[in-house]
Amino acid sequence: MNERSFILGPGVAAMSTVPKVPNRGRGQGHGREALLAARRSGGRSAAVRPGLPGGLYRPLSEQDVQQISDTAFRILAQLGFGAFTDEVRDYALAGGAHLNGDGRLCFPRSLVEDLLAGACREIVYHGRDEARTIRSGGNRVYFATSGEAVRVVDPITGRYRPSQLIDLYDFFRMGDHLDHIDFCGQTVVANDLCEDARLHSLNIAYAGAAATTKPFSISLAEASTVGDIQALFDEILGGEGRFRERPFAAIGVCPVVSPLRFGPDTSAVLCEAARRGLPISACTAPQSGATAPAALAGALAQCTAEALGIVVLANLINPGHPIDFGAWTFVADLRTGAFTGGSGEEAVLQAAAAQLARHFGLPGVVAAGMTDAKRPDYQAGYEKGLTIALSALAGGNMICESAGMMGSLMGCSLESMLLDNDLIGAVQRTLRGIEVNEETLSFDVIAATVRGPAHFLGAPQTLALMQSEYLYPALGDRTSLSEWEFRGSPQLMERARERVAEIMASHYPQHLDPAIDARLRSRFDIRLPAALMRAGNDRWPKSA
Repeated sequence: MNERSFILGPGVAAMSTVPKVPNRGRGQGHGREALLAARRSGGRSAAVRPGLPGGLYRPLSEQDVQQISDTAFRILAQLGFGAFTDEVRDYALAGGAHLNGDGRLCFPRSLVEDLLAGACREIVYHGRDEARTIRSGGNRVYFATSGEAVRVVDPITGRYRPSQLIDLYDFFRMGDHLDHIDFCGQTVVANDLCEDARLHSLNIAYAGAAATTKPFSISLAEASTVGDIQALFDEILGGEGRFRERPFAAIGVCPVVSPLRFGPDTSAVLCEAARRGLPISACTAPQSGATAPAALAGALAQCTAEALGIVVLANLINPGHPIDFGAWTFVADLRTGAFTGGSGEEAVLQAAAAQLARHFGLPGVVAAGMTDAKRPDYQAGYEKGLTIALSALAGGNMICESAGMMGSLMGCSLESMLLDNDLIGAVQRTLRGIEVNEETLSFDVIAATVRGPAHFLGAPQTLALMQSEYLYPALGDRTSLSEWEFRGSPQLMERARERVAEIMASHYPQHLDPAIDARLRSRFDIRLPAALMRAGNDRWPKSA
């Protein structure tokens, strides 16, 4: 028997010394069923936790980082931004920027470095359940939904359709339930309310607050809505100014139109949120080969300059303002020009962005999990796994898009979100790594075993570490082939669809006090029907 057959061949002689585990396919394995029941209840495994450290993977050398950083500073100083509003220009000029010969708004390196020296290093998002509070920054890694897709995979028909407010509420409460999701970003837009920016903003904010006590974010398109959202969040916390004191949500915005222009409406949102002292989750998203250079280093340099420009603007308005460094360098498929989110190039660019955020000492948001697949299939699995794992290992503080997104960010799926939760858990376990000390090296355990039963299955250490050392998937199938066949050869998507129906029919969290909810509905035009926010409605029959 050669070494390869020992490693790869099931049933070889060397493996026959392992005691046979009883067949669990006929009513046995109650311990496993109990574990699965615990996982279905939404409990978190002891094997992983939020905010595990990342940063060991570095796609860029120190010299690479310095060259990209220097080029970004050069872009800001010599090329600057065009298409800025009077508001942006006035803040920038007052702070030390200048207009170059082409009329573009330029930021000297000394100005940028001075502002970065006083920039926010950590953003605290307070969970309304305090145990769910997260601190984005340093080497801590958290996983977030987001995406703002315009379509949703209908969990009943399996077909794509335009997303609505009720869908966003469903995604928020699914995120509330899943144990490896730390932050619930806005996954879809409410197409049924898009004609009215204020109505849309208020209702997506309400949907998030009603569905989860985890921190969350919403994307705003008009500055006039920022004050409305602050007022709604203040009402939830019990008084004016309370939200600024203990922010539980972020204002999401993309204030730059690549290459190197400020968007008029979105930059106004940034300015208004910065004036009010509200946390901002900001990013810029040029596509290499389309709105950024095809050379990945050049695309990353441009994107870094744009992301720094966003941070600089916020700090000119409010020094030390809580804002992310969001250099989301996206990729265009150069054969068609279409956006692609699941490529190897995308994986390494987002990991590099995480590394750059750590270089500048800023809390960083990256985008990973943006599969181009239209269904949660093999393509979705490898694209999501590759991009999420690299961003996490590189130390991205907030990994957005990490659950549910499909079709190059055009759609979102509850089944995918559920499956991605398993994937994220596995990535979290890689972040935790291997603890090496005298106890874990297990010399005494090995000695006792080789002198005794010759296997470790019943050892006290094995039983003690089952839940704290190992993470088990909630949906992934680890049964034997015979057990799988005995159970009717169930398919993963079938199990995911059934589980989605179970969660959606039962998990209607009551995170808003009824009196507060009544005040919100009286003061604001809330369009989510209360009847659809409790179990027993006909949207999610248990037999779905």
